[in-house]
Amino acid sequence: MSTALERVRAAYARIARVDRPEVWIDLRPREDTEAEAAAIDARTAAGERLPLAGTVFAVKGNIDVAGLPTTAGCPSYAYRPEADAPAVARLRAAGSVVLGTTNLDQFATGLVGTRSPYGAVRNAVDPAYVSGGSSSGSAVAVALGLVDLALGTDTAGSGRVPAAFNGVVGLKPTPGLVPTEGVVPACASLDCVTVFARTLPEAEQALSVMAAPAGRVLQPLEQRRPGPWRIAVPDAARLGELDEGWAEALAAAAARLADAGAELLPVDLEPFTEAAAMLYEGAFVAERYTAVGAFVDKHADSPDLDPTVAGIISGARDLPAHRLYADREKLAALRTRALASLGDADALLLPTTPGHPTLAEVAADPLGANARLGRFTNSTNLFGLAAVAVPAGAVAGRPFGVMLIGPAFTDDRLARVAALLTCPPLHVAVVGAHLSGQPLNGQLLALGGRFVRTTTTTPVYRLYALDTTPPKPGLVRARAGGAAIEAEVWRLPAEGLGALVAALPRPMALGSVELADGSSVPGFLCEPEALDGAREITAYGGWRAALPTLAGPDAPS
Repeated sequence: MSTALERVRAAYARIARVDRPEVWIDLRPREDTEAEAAAIDARTAAGERLPLAGTVFAVKGNIDVAGLPTTAGCPSYAYRPEADAPAVARLRAAGSVVLGTTNLDQFATGLVGTRSPYGAVRNAVDPAYVSGGSSSGSAVAVALGLVDLALGTDTAGSGRVPAAFNGVVGLKPTPGLVPTEGVVPACASLDCVTVFARTLPEAEQALSVMAAPAGRVLQPLEQRRPGPWRIAVPDAARLGELDEGWAEALAAAAARLADAGAELLPVDLEPFTEAAAMLYEGAFVAERYTAVGAFVDKHADSPDLDPTVAGIISGARDLPAHRLYADREKLAALRTRALASLGDADALLLPTTPGHPTLAEVAADPLGANARLGRFTNSTNLFGLAAVAVPAGAVAGRPFGVMLIGPAFTDDRLARVAALLTCPPLHVAVVGAHLSGQPLNGQLLALGGRFVRTTTTTPVYRLYALDTTPPKPGLVRARAGGAAIEAEVWRLPAEGLGALVAALPRPMALGSVELADGSSVPGFLCEPEALDGAREITAYGGWRAALPTLAGPDAPS
């Protein structure tokens, strides 16, 4: 990894080369960031552990960064904060250097990325298309490689829609997991600080740094029933109108999850989409007026105000209080239905949006195009759920993204499921207690394992019953006298195999096992020193065949 100073210098050089000024609202002076980076390098050289040292990040323009104006996308609204927002401060304390603030849909009101006096933020892949909002600049800064990480906010999908449109990861944590102090609110009761990154591990690390308290979740995760990951996937007919090719792309993502061992379950999507429509069509939009309505009213004639944003906020001023109470009651009923529909599913798989509009399409119908984009994202925070958006291929040469939504405080679990889409599964060969029906087979199932086939090794192995209680098998490669040993091949998520290896007790070890078809896969072997006192059972051809004899005297010589 480069030093912090080298990374800062490279970032400014790339910003100049890319020449996308609409991404930024304010950049910090280069001398300030270089001085901060040099100090970080000195601290790490002295032995201090800074997990994000050597990285740089950007911050959405409605989140406080000390020394820069917080504009929320409206120059006349700007104020200068005395301190960083806690989310920003925690990333800086971990060694990351903030470069500046990024453009957004004004007052975080929009999913398109075009509602800003600083200019429409163009898509990172195809500039004729929208970048998605409201965290437009942050997502594009990551997609273009200008920064390693970027902060956004998400009330209705603003941390997921631009992630999908620009081919990056967007983590939207459980509401309350990351502090929202120092954030200009859109709807204070729903707002979340989100993180963008190019890879899931990078995003997870940043989220763990920002999360409270002590960098972790606020309460223990619920225990899940053992077995493969259970993913709820709606029938294509229930998704409504999608852009051409999007239904097929979603089906391909679901197939990848199934191929990685996940169990796909049906789900009733209606309570989710019905609640999504309530976010702007119901009384909840009144909270946007509470946040900045007085300012909008006072500056109604200001050229700084985006007319679409101003119309949405001022239009919420006169909503009657009784309507809010009625909508809250309706929302509670929809949430109950939605969670019942999910049942014991670990996650709900959806396309992040129904489609991807061009800049021209949004200009022609700013309200309609924006409303369509929130069909699948709007309900998440209303229901208090967690979500992660990840790339899932491309359609017509542009990124296609999917979203995994899960119960509150299952953020880590969602990331594990999302990893199935970003990391290919691995095969592992088992010959003993992990075989189907054997005592440790549940470990494979709990880690998302899926049975592939039964086979044998090449005839170069010996099998022993180790001197343990109960007996365990030990497979070793033989110099002579080997035989073909029964084996099962299982498919495991990459992180599942890692967890399995980490839990292996000695004398077991992971090595390369040659199979009858000539392939080699990771498998469980035994350290040779453990064979003292062990009983050879090679002649039985496998652990299952030998088991009935292990308590008796009739083992082969």
